[in-house]
Amino acid sequence: MNFVSPSKGKMSLADVLADMHGYVQQDPHSEYKIVIGTDSQRHGGLTQFVTAIVIHRVGRGARFYYTKRIGHSVYALRQRIYMETQFSLEVVEAMQALGLSQSYKGLPVEIHIDVGQDGATRKLIQEVVGWVTSVGYTAKIKPFAFGASAVADRFSKTHVGS
Repeated sequence: MNFVSPSKGKMSLADVLADMHGYVQQDPHSEYKIVIGTDSQRHGGLTQFVTAIVIHRVGRGARFYYTKRIGHSVYALRQRIYMETQFSLEVVEAMQALGLSQSYKGLPVEIHIDVGQDGATRKLIQEVVGWVTSVGYTAKIKPFAFGASAVADRFSKTHVGS
């Protein structure tokens, strides 16, 4: 799984974790949380999924990384939301496999889901929030799901493959 840092370019997931560690070490007394969110956009016959990892220095900025996946066009909203949630959970589990829990004991991990009380996605809130919390993570929805609705969204709208 390859990621992009806007300031550092292409990175492996292990590099992302190391960079996050360095970011925390710059100001170890601040409060931090790890945010993972995915958004998708259809482009022609394809759907581009973008998953963002954000290390948020609460009240004092953040650093983020993203990865893109491209697949056949997914038209059904429910299926897209489920795939977005699945991709976010896959990334956090890959981070766990590389030692996330050992390196960041006690640091909150939030999964940001691109659903909210307004619009068609409100019917899916209970299902996807229940899924995320059942596997041990905190779920955030709009308007508090900036990892999905702002960071990942920004890069999902770019042309497929860019």
